[in-house]
Amino acid sequence: MKLLHISDTHGKHKLLTDLPKADIIVHSGDVGMAGTDEEIIDFLNWYLDLPYKYKVFVPGNHDDCLIDADISGLDENCFVLDNRGIEIEGIRIYGVSAFIEYSINGEEEKFINSIPKNTDILVTHQPPYGILDFSDGIHYGSSLLLKRLMEIKPRFHLFGHIHNNYGIEKGIHTLYSNASIVDDNYVLKNKARCIMI
Repeated sequence: MKLLHISDTHGKHKLLTDLPKADIIVHSGDVGMAGTDEEIIDFLNWYLDLPYKYKVFVPGNHDDCLIDADISGLDENCFVLDNRGIEIEGIRIYGVSAFIEYSINGEEEKFINSIPKNTDILVTHQPPYGILDFSDGIHYGSSLLLKRLMEIKPRFHLFGHIHNNYGIEKGIHTLYSNASIVDDNYVLKNKARCIMI
């Protein structure tokens, strides 16, 4: 199967024309700027119309209107993974949201430690510490997430968040993908990434 990974579109999703063909599209967060309902609705209307067999979305820190949201009415092939997982054609995908509130109230640790050990594809918004997370002389990734990754060893870890660290990195057990579409100035810069799974 072919997976198309995008992240950090920040309201520029409609500028993504001629996206490559794939079986699954995954967006790993930050679809808007201000985290409003209107931004999320605009994105989801666009996302639902895309010609992919399966669509997965994990909210990022700019999508905070989705905290504890009950999203209903989506097509049966579209999944918003807020600290939960699904199985698609035998592939186990798990998503962990990156809301600032979770960091402040301590729930982030609980959600990261709850990632199932049998996860094939982990989708988060934030990167793990030291992997495609470097910006302005600082590693912004999560040490807790890195520790959990070393325990569960998923085949793929898809994320974004650090705009100027777009790239792909191959670990011993895991292929890491930061697919931030915009740069630090929120200018559309990078291409959607296809991954064979």
